Amino acid sequence: MSDLHELTALETAAAIRRGDVSVVDVVEAALSRAERLGPGLGAFAVLTPERALDAARALDRAGVDGAGPLAGVPTAIKDLAATAGVPTRRGSVIYDGYVPDRDDDVVGLLRAAGTISIGKTAVPEFGLPCYTEPAGAPPAVTPWDRTRSAGGSSGGAAAAVAARVLPVAHGTDGGGSIRIPASSCGLVGLKTTRGRVPAGPAGGDPAGLSVHGPLARTVADAAALLDAMAAPSPGEPFVPAPPPAEGYLAAAGRAPGRRRIALAVDPPIDATEIDPVCRGAAEETGALLADLGHDVEPVALRLPDAGVDAFLTLWKVLSLADPVDAADEPRLQPLTRYLRARGREYDGMAAMAALHTVQVVTRAMVAERAGYDAVLTPTVALPPRPVGWFTAGGDPADDFARQIAFTPWTAIANLTGEPAISLPLSWSDGLPIGVSLRGRRGEEALLLALGAQLEAARPWAGRRPPEM
Repeated sequence: MSDLHELTALETAAAIRRGDVSVVDVVEAALSRAERLGPGLGAFAVLTPERALDAARALDRAGVDGAGPLAGVPTAIKDLAATAGVPTRRGSVIYDGYVPDRDDDVVGLLRAAGTISIGKTAVPEFGLPCYTEPAGAPPAVTPWDRTRSAGGSSGGAAAAVAARVLPVAHGTDGGGSIRIPASSCGLVGLKTTRGRVPAGPAGGDPAGLSVHGPLARTVADAAALLDAMAAPSPGEPFVPAPPPAEGYLAAAGRAPGRRRIALAVDPPIDATEIDPVCRGAAEETGALLADLGHDVEPVALRLPDAGVDAFLTLWKVLSLADPVDAADEPRLQPLTRYLRARGREYDGMAAMAALHTVQVVTRAMVAERAGYDAVLTPTVALPPRPVGWFTAGGDPADDFARQIAFTPWTAIANLTGEPAISLPLSWSDGLPIGVSLRGRRGEEALLLALGAQLEAARPWAGRRPPEM
């Protein structure tokens, strides 16, 4: 089959189960496409063909009878997640040559589900910015226009999935890092409830901002990948409501019922302008939801200034989480050095005060929207940005300010711990424009059901980037 890359993840697994193709066939096809397209997209930090093919041969020998719905499907791991025996660079020259001796839990879960990782996807340094332009490597770009950024920090993963190198990929999201690339690359991207996917044995952040989640071309594929990732793990500090007994894939196939949706298109923070195409995308989606029988009500969504300040404080303090020798600090990228320098300005009392403020603000925001099943917003405030747009001028403070203006909504879900999904429902001048639904904690199943309903009403999976 010469068009294996056109299949969704679930279609790929079904073809393997029928015996139409072998696992080796699909992994070889993904590797060939990764080698051909990956460098121009800035999609991969490293490819692991020998490991991938060894795993594929082993699965072919064992067979996939009784295996999960994604058995044999090629994927890749974001290069922030430790993978035993595989270089894990974290987007930084500081980690050149670093090879972990154990997996993060999510890596083992994806392997146990029968997916085959072909390598690590590119990330910006330590996953800090919302674009992916690591030092010494090409920028991750959206396949829809290679002069524009794929977003970040899961930019490499999104570029690979959008270009049909992979049907699905693993991502992480600490301030929008799954949803921003999903919007820029025309994908489904799900930020999970805090604690939904285990962050161990050493991962995670003490504020619980960052979570693991799926990137996919369809809602069903995203649901299936979440089923593979979402497993209870002893000792996890955040424990959400249990997943649906039948799994997320089955839940995504159920009608969501009539729901009450809040539509918020005005900026939630000061000094942010919303591009009309982004505002219009959310408004059009609100109209579509109303046509589908839901109650859609315009609301004014505001992130209190204290919440903004607390998030920014935590982001700067958490930028210090990666240990760096003093002699190596000058080798870091300008934005990383800027954030770490600002982070050192806060003492322990200030960091604890920020954590406390986040809890206070979160309680108020969640209570305020308690009557709504989901909040609909643009995913980001602007269409995909040109490569270098954030760093133009060379001032990291301006870089950081541009990031805040570009993505004023996404961090809200990271503060509250709620799930949020970005859906590629709109397009402008050939570029994807994402819209986002933020749900209640533990209710990924409802977001997936709403997403599947919207996908059925306005399908997007048939869209293909140029020259792909």
